[in-house]
Amino acid sequence: MTTALVLGGGGITGIAWHLGLLCGLRRAGVDLGTADVIVGTSAGSVVGTLVAAGTDLEKAVALQEEEPPAGRSGRSTGGNAQWMAALSVLVDPAVPAQQGRAQVGAMALAAPNQDEDAYLARMRPLLPVRDWPERDLRLVVVDTADGRDVVLDRRSGAPLLRAVSASCAVPGLMPPVTIDGRRYMDGGIRLGAGADLATGADRLVVIAPLAVLSRDRIADEIAATGAGKTLLVEPDEATLEIFGTNFMDPTRRPASVRAGLRQGAALAEAVAAVWTD
Repeated sequence: MTTALVLGGGGITGIAWHLGLLCGLRRAGVDLGTADVIVGTSAGSVVGTLVAAGTDLEKAVALQEEEPPAGRSGRSTGGNAQWMAALSVLVDPAVPAQQGRAQVGAMALAAPNQDEDAYLARMRPLLPVRDWPERDLRLVVVDTADGRDVVLDRRSGAPLLRAVSASCAVPGLMPPVTIDGRRYMDGGIRLGAGADLATGADRLVVIAPLAVLSRDRIADEIAATGAGKTLLVEPDEATLEIFGTNFMDPTRRPASVRAGLRQGAALAEAVAAVWTD
């Protein structure tokens, strides 16, 4: 039986919630880190890499619970405005999906924040490993030139740091990342969770911090896999209130990881029914 764990996007609060949820599940005896396939998109690419590398979840959670330095409250208003403009293109039903992604790619390339080296330097502390884990880890990015979805893995030749950073490169907030001469941006602009990239799995758990924005798309992705047992895990109402409206706000990180721990404990039985029963 093939198991697949899919981790969707969700910014800083999403990373914290993912880690709390996975740790809460493990404390309750359900270890999703045993997955045969791990698919990560945006925030999920960071967490997926940590899980695939065998990172100590208790230590990761403890780091998330630390309060951020005073004065940090997320990205600039201008960057958030650019992201909202990109989102309006992506959700426009009159614009074909790949065409919309290409338009957003042009917007990402035209944004003023094009210092890749500085962005990579900010991302480096998030990853305790430099090389791809010996696991089936699939990270989702989008080509800025034509809007194509691209899946990067250890056979792709992409450096791990660049692959994760590209998957997290939200248009308007971070610069696209260059890999083999092409510029890639956040895989989250697919507006799903990447579950369709786990086709062939028998048991599938999808954890999606932003499911409230794309529940129907995620349902279609899950159906496309043909998996026999599936479960979508998403934030409850209390967690969504903790997230607030700025998914890049580091001041909400400690509360978000604690919300994940709470939900992990509460959902252990339901997850176990899909994962192990």
